[in-house]
Amino acid sequence: MVEKKLENEVVEIIEKIKNNNDFLLSGGAGSGKTYSLIQLINHILETEKSCNILCITYTNSAVDEIKRRVDSNRVNVSTIHDFLWDTIKLFQKELKEAIIYLINDENSKLKYDGDVTSEFYDELKSEIKYKEYLKLKDGIISHDELIEVSKYMFGKYKLLSDITKDKYKYIFIDEYQDTMPDVIEIFIKYLEKSLKKNVIGFFGDSMQAIYPYGIGDLSQYVSTGRIKEIVKNVNRRNPKSIIDLANKLRSDNVIQEPSDDLNAPNMEEGQIIEGNIKFLYSTDDSIKKVKETKYLKHWNWEDGRKTKELYLTHNLIALKADFQELINIYDKDPIISFKNDVWKVIKQENISTENLKFNDVISTVSTINKSILDKFNKIKEDAEKNILYSMIENEKFDNIRNIYLDKESLLDDKKDNTEDNGRPNSKRDNLIKHLFKIQGLIELYNKNQLNEFVRKSEYKIKKIVDKKKLKQYIEELTNKLNEKTIEDVINYTNDKKLCLIDDKLDIFIKNNKYVYERVKILKYSQFVNLYYYLEGYTPFSTQHKIKGEEYENVFIIMDNGKWNNYNFEYLFANPVGKDTVIKRTQKLFYVCCTRTKTNLCMFVNNPSNGIINKAKEWFGEANVINLDITN
Repeated sequence: MVEKKLENEVVEIIEKIKNNNDFLLSGGAGSGKTYSLIQLINHILETEKSCNILCITYTNSAVDEIKRRVDSNRVNVSTIHDFLWDTIKLFQKELKEAIIYLINDENSKLKYDGDVTSEFYDELKSEIKYKEYLKLKDGIISHDELIEVSKYMFGKYKLLSDITKDKYKYIFIDEYQDTMPDVIEIFIKYLEKSLKKNVIGFFGDSMQAIYPYGIGDLSQYVSTGRIKEIVKNVNRRNPKSIIDLANKLRSDNVIQEPSDDLNAPNMEEGQIIEGNIKFLYSTDDSIKKVKETKYLKHWNWEDGRKTKELYLTHNLIALKADFQELINIYDKDPIISFKNDVWKVIKQENISTENLKFNDVISTVSTINKSILDKFNKIKEDAEKNILYSMIENEKFDNIRNIYLDKESLLDDKKDNTEDNGRPNSKRDNLIKHLFKIQGLIELYNKNQLNEFVRKSEYKIKKIVDKKKLKQYIEELTNKLNEKTIEDVINYTNDKKLCLIDDKLDIFIKNNKYVYERVKILKYSQFVNLYYYLEGYTPFSTQHKIKGEEYENVFIIMDNGKWNNYNFEYLFANPVGKDTVIKRTQKLFYVCCTRTKTNLCMFVNNPSNGIINKAKEWFGEANVINLDITN
């Protein structure tokens, strides 16, 4: 009776399982692969009363979603990092040996600035720990190290494979294409060393492999018969116009068609929704004008849950959302880049920098490396860069050496919309986290959530007069917020005891003086604009971020943003010798187009005839519109 309710693809999977075959369920965007996964899990729970299932998925939000749909203590839903750490963390002796071996292996990615021997960890009283950051001296490994250490340990100790197979009869990996090759090797190669039986299933879509660290596809295992592939060709999300476009973009065996389920989201009164697709172009690059045309002006740009405006990079969004000065510090700081070049030479030449000022180190390095001298001269010739250099030239080089800037320190934990929950272990640095606390208070006050505002404020209220003072302080702050610098706001909220400067911020400023000096002079409005973007108040998103999501309206801006990994012009014009970039861009474009449930619009500024001709082939001639002629 249960069998009749199962999807055809799930029935096929069950047959593979009966023959002890590992399998792959391939399906395009909107095919309901996760639905198939849930159906399969529930079927196994009903028909096999004692087995346990491990379900690996890509993100914490995906973990929560599957847990919501599968309620059983026999199913462990986990990210790959959590699963690996739970498996190896009890083997502390072997963990330490693995880390020591990998550090001393020149082919390993595990690096340590110093000698690590068995005595090194003998002196370490605490256990090896897994955290968000790396500190090998204290026995702390982070995400990347965990993968390499786990692969080494599974390869060396068959016991880990025995334990895993004993514990889980079934292992299902969702979004397999984003899984690192080393992880796939653990499950396919190393688990096979155990004579115990279990079945491994993979769910995903090679066309949506848009992250460079993922395996991309399992063709090498499918072609040899090691893994049996089942293809799911239905599409339950997209309107017909998008399904037709998506099929033109694919180059594999997945050709989608509407589901025969009349209750599918893309069906209306028994018919597939047609949808609307448009390819707009103009010699004018004003996105504002494009959004005012009849093709887009009726879209709800205020609701990020329904409408998304997609750019390739955060830098392009920063220009539109007006936090470009802030992102430039974290992403393009010329002095930090120069410092990194200098440090490479110092390591190569084994130069001592102990107690030397930055300027003294540059003098030494410049005498033995002409490229550093040339870069230094260009900095001195550029007035703005020279001002930046003057901020650190008399600082100890060893203090500056440890400054590391990464966009993730600024942009991590981007929410899709205002109802999303943030992650507890965000990679944002402690300066940005402190500014989030301040703006969070301002938002509570502006939304009239006064009890919560008072609770989260660090201002102590003992009498009625204290409430009046608190109201006075927050209104003084908000009334002139646009005029204030970031330092003004930090100091004001500290002085008025709204948000105190804590140890974390103090330590950040001490260790990152140069960064703080650069950030503190910016207008606070730069941070406010960043805040609204990261908290999901705007329709802006990067094209990578929206993978797995769906919206009523999707607007794609075809701009490479000087990122060489992708090129939309190559995708449409198909030049010889650019196959890797074209393939990478094609997959990203496919992901973007298939997010929509109703309307898709793409805009390109001043395209070539080759791009226009390809657009007519993909979108249909009637849907390719020159805005210089009509709007």
